[in-house]
Order: sequence, then C-alpha cells, then structure tokens
Amino acid sequence: MIKKKITTTIYENIKTLIGALIIAILIRSLLVQPFYIPSSSMEPTLLIGDRIFVSKYTYGYSKHSFPFSPNFTNNRFFPNEPKRGDLIVFKTPADNRTDYIKRLIGLPGDTIQFIDGDIYINTKKIIRKKIKTSLKIRCGSYDLEVNSFIEKLPNGIEYVAVYKKNGTMQNTKKFLVPMNHYFLLGDNRDCSKDSRYLDSVGYVNNINLIGKAQIIFFSNDTKISSLVKFWNINESFRFERIFKVLQ
Repeated sequence: MIKKKITTTIYENIKTLIGALIIAILIRSLLVQPFYIPSSSMEPTLLIGDRIFVSKYTYGYSKHSFPFSPNFTNNRFFPNEPKRGDLIVFKTPADNRTDYIKRLIGLPGDTIQFIDGDIYINTKKIIRKKIKTSLKIRCGSYDLEVNSFIEKLPNGIEYVAVYKKNGTMQNTKKFLVPMNHYFLLGDNRDCSKDSRYLDSVGYVNNINLIGKAQIIFFSNDTKISSLVKFWNINESFRFERIFKVLQ
C-alpha cells in the first residue's frame, strides 16, 4: 500500500513537471522571451547587463520562434510587417543560431547609404541633431570617444545613436535591401556588427526575425559585480533602468 502511494506521488510529480515545462515552452515560443544583452553594440539604448523581454507575437511566427529552431517550415505564420525604428531580436544570417539585437532602418526595396556619417534612406537624408560631444562609451573591453546624436526616421521615430570621431563606417556604398529582407543597425555605430557587414550579418530575412524588444525588466553593471565580484552586487543594480519601456 505504501509502495503504491509512493509510486502514485512520483507519477503525479512527473506529470506536474511535464505540464509546467510545456506551459513554459509555449509562453517562451508564442508570447514573450527574456534575453540578456552581452555587448555594447546598442549603447546607449541598451547596456551590457540589461535583461529584456521580447514579444514573440509582434511579427508572427517562424521556425526561429521555437527552441532549437526546428526546421519544419520556411514560412512565417500570422506575419506582421516590422516598422522602422523597431528594436528587433533576430538570428544572424551567418549561422542562423546566434541571437542579435539591432534597430530596423531599411525596409524591403529601400536604398541605404552613409555619407559623412549621415544616413540616406532612398536618397533622402534623415534628420540628425548633435546633442553631446566627447562622450565616452563602451566598446568591448575599452572606451570610445564619441559624438551623440538624436536621429529621426521618416516615420517620426526618434532615438539616440553615437558615432566615433573619425569612425570607419561613416561612408559606405549604397545598399539595396532585397525583398523579404531588412537592414538593421546598432545604435553604437562604430562598435556594431550589423547589416553594413554583408559577410557576417548583412540583410536579414523575415524568417530570421524572433521578436520585438519591449521592456528592460532587470539591469546590473557587470563591471561592478560579477560571479567573481559578487560582494558588489547591490552597488551594481541599475534601478533607474528596471521596467524601462524600449523604443
């Protein structure tokens, strides 16, 4: 009798765990997924140590919406078109495995070009206003001296982007965005691998879109606290960034 009761309890616990796992997978695949920001390519919008929630339903669903990207289809279901300025998490086309986050600048059929640091979309220069000079911002393990600008896209979306003085990618060739693809940039323009680098990122297929970044739910400065400097954890919290809505 006791043995039967123990067996029943174990069976019920296993059912509960499996049910919880299925629910977690469905939420992660269909509704919202957390991501960690490991690099400085989106500073000052996103900082190393930010944790964000990404909505999975905003652009519809593809194979990359699910864990391990099962290769069961090359279609997108319930698709919605992204908008210029969206912060998008996607699988980089180079390997279809690595998660990137960048800002959407170019839509299918657009031409994009940098001329003296200004962005031209379909030969029209976007509005750009300098707000800070000689700002220092992270780029990997070192700091860059940059100028900070407010940029305004044709649909009215505004954001802050930074450019290194005498940066290397402030003059480019003209990019023509293919159909069903998008052109995305990091806000930290001289410390970002993005669609300007055709061999490593390039144009992003709509199948590779995972979702839209919506909110920062937690943030801590990894330079102050880490696994090897855990005693500084309280000082590392960026409380002012928690629950910050992204745009």
